[in-house]
Amino acid sequence: MSGKGLGPLAGVKVLDLTSVLMGPYATQIFADLGADVIKIEGPAGDTTRAIPPGPEATRGAMFLNVNRGKRSLALDLKQAAARDAVLRLAEGADVFIHSMRAQAIARLGLDYEALRAANPKIIYANLYGYGRNGPYRDYPAYDDIVQAASGVVDLQARLSGGEPTYVANVIADKVSGLTGAYAVIAALFARERTGLGQEIEVPMFETMVSFASVEHLCGSLFDPPQGPPEYPRATSPSRRPYRTADGHVGVMIYNDKQWQAFFCELGNPPWSQDPMFASLRSRTENISEVLASVARELATRSTAEWMDLFRRAEIPATPIASMEQLLHDPHLVETGFWQERETEAGRLRYPGIPTTFSETPGAIGDPGPVLGADNMAVLDEAGFSPEEVSALVASGAVIS
Repeated sequence: MSGKGLGPLAGVKVLDLTSVLMGPYATQIFADLGADVIKIEGPAGDTTRAIPPGPEATRGAMFLNVNRGKRSLALDLKQAAARDAVLRLAEGADVFIHSMRAQAIARLGLDYEALRAANPKIIYANLYGYGRNGPYRDYPAYDDIVQAASGVVDLQARLSGGEPTYVANVIADKVSGLTGAYAVIAALFARERTGLGQEIEVPMFETMVSFASVEHLCGSLFDPPQGPPEYPRATSPSRRPYRTADGHVGVMIYNDKQWQAFFCELGNPPWSQDPMFASLRSRTENISEVLASVARELATRSTAEWMDLFRRAEIPATPIASMEQLLHDPHLVETGFWQERETEAGRLRYPGIPTTFSETPGAIGDPGPVLGADNMAVLDEAGFSPEEVSALVASGAVIS
């Protein structure tokens, strides 16, 4: 497997009972950073296997990417023998991570108590929709649902004339996946100091409410409130890419130095003397008027002219890039972000690992595996005899 054994998590073994995107994204990060990730799938495999496009019906593009660097073990976990196999694998694992609701994982006999009995030092991570101590605990959840429940959709509506919209990105899945990844790594670090395993809970709903509340708790941080919870700059209907004479640009004129440089480049026009531009506080209090004033000015010149001005003034700005354009972006090309490789699934272009490590760099692994491709290797490494493996296959506990 390309990249196996490289990276800061080299030597860490992860049993991955996740599916769709939230959990697989977390375990993709583990694999990229060198962990040995064993993806445990049922007879039908992960749902994302079937999402097109892709040359194979059971390995679409999303699956090939988000499950890169992992090994596949196919088990029918409704059978006791398969459950027992997982517990035996857990004896030599560092992490067990799943994305099932609490009741479902308990019915399989694979809750924390069962895994801890097999390995007291295991890090056990629950990734699911809602925290298990609240009234929503048994509700099913996907990204769209959590966007709607967590305030994200309502915030988006402020930018679209009041019409609720989703973010054009599966943000709840990925933010929760990132949260799960850092939580597990933190628990591994704690275990290095204490020798103790522990259970982790990463609910999507609470994670996204926390994520949205970084800036949008705002005046409601205080009791009694000193204003509404929304951060006005982020929810202003005027906060959008600016139209130029021939296109659009993204611009963020934020601190006093940047505003002074902007007005200097414009020759300090009369409208720049309005007191609302004087400070961060006054600009925030009048944010819609401030942004509208900039919008009127930017409509008077071409995108190229404005980009030249913003570069001179050291103001953060960029033309609007499409996903297609990013495939050929000169910065990404120069840094080697895109990694093209001939694989058994065809020639693939991977997005690179965004973080770098001077001493323990990670590596992109092979594409998401064929269902059950690593059954024999994984079981052999765990000490199963050929006779035991044959019995598991014959019973249907292991899907061959």
